[in-house]
Amino acid sequence: MTEVTQILVAIEQGDQQASEELLPLVYAELRRIAAARMVQESPGHTLQATALVHEAFLRLIGPDNKVGWDNRAHFLSAAAESMRRILIDHARHKKSIKAGGNHHRVDVSQIELAIGGLNLDIFALDEALERLAEISPRKAELVKLRFFTGMGHNEAAAVLGISRSTADNEWAYAKSWLRVELE
Repeated sequence: MTEVTQILVAIEQGDQQASEELLPLVYAELRRIAAARMVQESPGHTLQATALVHEAFLRLIGPDNKVGWDNRAHFLSAAAESMRRILIDHARHKKSIKAGGNHHRVDVSQIELAIGGLNLDIFALDEALERLAEISPRKAELVKLRFFTGMGHNEAAAVLGISRSTADNEWAYAKSWLRVELE
């Protein structure tokens, strides 16, 4: 029985000291596995190979893990699988809505207003929108979403919680109403 296998058996039997002895013996191999996994990741990945090794090791040897390891190869195979799962979890987190999803940073100087290029009195439009809001707040909100943020029909309808056809009808009404008000 190899030294690593003996330590794995000791860990399985609850020896706390054994896990401290294991890491130095398998660290180089874990680091090599992590480096191979990281090469497959996209550029700019925020998780470092060292952090990946330590997270995988903690998952494998942590107090909640009751898996018995047959030998060094079995442990390293499980470590590679653990690293794969950590990378998947990390990628899911980065893509999640809470973490920003597919949103990308944009330089403010590159942003053009959705109303740019139009010869329009913005103050007159604002006053007309206030009057429209008194008559129909949802139509006024639809105009703000479509005109000022540049949202399409589907996006604006989703934000307002209305159907696409209702959004189309209210948009047609609001445009006509504003055209009359602004003339």
